[in-house]
Amino acid sequence: MSGLQFRTLDIAAKVRGGDISATEVTKAVFADIAQRDERLNCVTRPLTDRAMAAAAAVDAAVAEGRDPGALAGVPFGIKDLFDVAGQVTTAGSKVLANDPPATRDAALVTRLIDAGAIPVALTNMDEFAYGFATDNAHHGVTRNPHAPDHLAGGSSGGSAAGVAARLFSLGLGSDTNGSIRVPASLCGIWGLRATQGRLPVEGSYPFVASLDTVGPFADSASGLRACFEALVQTENAPVDVGALKVARLGGWFAENMSAPMADAVDALGERLGATQTVELPDVARARASAFVISASEGAALHLHRLRTQAQDYDPAVRDRLLAGALLPASLIFQTHRLRNWFRARMHEAFADADILLAPAVVGEAPRFDQPLIEVGGKMVSARANLGLYTQPLTLAGFPVLTVPMKTVGLPLGAQLIARPGREDLLLALGESLERDGSAVARLV
Repeated sequence: MSGLQFRTLDIAAKVRGGDISATEVTKAVFADIAQRDERLNCVTRPLTDRAMAAAAAVDAAVAEGRDPGALAGVPFGIKDLFDVAGQVTTAGSKVLANDPPATRDAALVTRLIDAGAIPVALTNMDEFAYGFATDNAHHGVTRNPHAPDHLAGGSSGGSAAGVAARLFSLGLGSDTNGSIRVPASLCGIWGLRATQGRLPVEGSYPFVASLDTVGPFADSASGLRACFEALVQTENAPVDVGALKVARLGGWFAENMSAPMADAVDALGERLGATQTVELPDVARARASAFVISASEGAALHLHRLRTQAQDYDPAVRDRLLAGALLPASLIFQTHRLRNWFRARMHEAFADADILLAPAVVGEAPRFDQPLIEVGGKMVSARANLGLYTQPLTLAGFPVLTVPMKTVGLPLGAQLIARPGREDLLLALGESLERDGSAVARLV
């Protein structure tokens, strides 16, 4: 068996109990990365010295009878837009390669290390988080561990694929338009887009400041819950999962699904008792607004560098940023008005439901050499349309849990959406689905 043989909470229990050492786990992780990641391309920079020092600190705490933290010895990967002290935060681009190294860790990195987790690697991403494929002009494409000729999804694909491949147990990612939800679905793991503003973005390179969120990937629902508790620095209160009312999102979110995705969502909906359907209005306009806001804010952030370093950008990213710079102010103003209106409609959708269910992507991961998916009866660009179901929900800023559903072929994920601040409901429901086998991470 390759990769980590135990999942998040089992690793932590064994390290805390002295059955294995954090140093042993960490050495095994680096040996595995050296052996297998050349093919998968999840890791851009191993953090060997930093990881071994963190592991030694955990082992010292165990030896001295001190609490090493709830995530003692658990290895995690870090999307390369989070600051790590002593490393240049490149956001997957040559443009920032000559910037000075970060002087301190990003807030989320610090919180995981404080909980005993071990930072083992910076991971591959779409340049400046502008994409859904993790196909990076400078670092190459990250391959899906379940089928290496297929995409892992993006833009946090290195973190997601690394968890799915058992290179590390947890991963940090960001989600502006679906960059956690899409790769979690395609790689078959648990992912959480937290309520916008719930987790600190301090020390993470921005993409679209008014939409950016951050969050974790995990090898299990229980591991995701423990990771989230470490990130918010508080334990979730108990939840009566049996009392939760789940409804399905219809309309836009019931169209264009592949047959395997439709079957999987139907089965999950039946398990959750989701007999009610809720339809959000003007979803297409909401998605278009997310496109416009992303393009305009991304362009504003990079325009000064584009004037002097345009040649250093990935050409596809550069062209989208330049196009965003040409958008008229009147259009941008209208999208923000629509955003406020759509957020209110999202709140109304929870009038008779605690949780909403929707697909995360149209279907299985597309091949990276033929990146097409079917939408509206036509084969269209996967890179532009993998966010079909995630982008509209971006506008409201609600928390979303990606659930790895039971499937026969390649992995498929669903979105469970809750009211702002109710990650506790999502995580409790996820653990319930994991316990009864209705949902489980697909690890290689």
